[in-house]
Amino acid sequence: MTGEDAALVDRFCDMLAAEAGAARNTLLAYRSDLAKAREALGSPLGEASDEQLKHLGEAWSDLAPSTVARRAAALRRFYAFLFEEGIRSDDPSAVLPKPKQQRPLPRILDPHEVERMLEAAEERAASDRPLALRNLALIELLYGSGLRASELVTLPKTALRRGEPFLILAGKGGKERLVPVSERAHEAVRRWIEVHPGGRWLFPGGKVHLSRVRLFQLVREMAADAGIAPDRVSPHVLRHAFATHLLSGGADLRALQALLGHSDIATTQIYTHVDASRLVELVNARHPLARSRD
Repeated sequence: MTGEDAALVDRFCDMLAAEAGAARNTLLAYRSDLAKAREALGSPLGEASDEQLKHLGEAWSDLAPSTVARRAAALRRFYAFLFEEGIRSDDPSAVLPKPKQQRPLPRILDPHEVERMLEAAEERAASDRPLALRNLALIELLYGSGLRASELVTLPKTALRRGEPFLILAGKGGKERLVPVSERAHEAVRRWIEVHPGGRWLFPGGKVHLSRVRLFQLVREMAADAGIAPDRVSPHVLRHAFATHLLSGGADLRALQALLGHSDIATTQIYTHVDASRLVELVNARHPLARSRD
């Protein structure tokens, strides 16, 4: 992207960084989506008319609905910025495509399956072999605190302090949040620290910290050790298990939102599906008509 469009996008990204606290990866994603929109239009973004924007739906017809929705969202925010700054006298974004998306429910792990994974990891850690102790600490933090994979692998060695039941970390967009740490996780990390090879990171790997790809592989290996199909398990599935099992145990949706670090509660609701039998039980126990028949 060159010329006037490049200058406008620079100003737009400066605003996102300064006012919305957008992270570097978020800004790169916006730049990429706006550049692809400029390519599809074949003319300057800043000057695009309603009629030109209407044709983007056709140009993006081969893309996944989620991709179209993301690019359209980037354009809407861009044109809202141009309008608010007085760079344009109108906001043409109303004509942008609005594909219907159906977000799939995350894969489910039963509490007993997670317990099997934890037990298998504990059995291996009984040998006091360093890698087995590391793996136990990884799974205890993943399931016990609901950390994202990127948050877990980038924890500094000093993240958990003795006697403190939580840690403070920077999640998406650099937003800080408190994350609870169970006594089990504390103990697993303590055992791992005793044989830790040293360095800045709690989970070192290569020249820096453990990679997300390697974490993914380790989690699948632990699933296989517990007799669970590896393709059913990932770090995100364990984060989802943390959320759904807490909800089933009576956790409040707003509290869950804070624990997961979601800025929008609508995102949290994806994690809140429960089995049909529990819903039926809830209706039978709490609905006024059900009680009136007693």
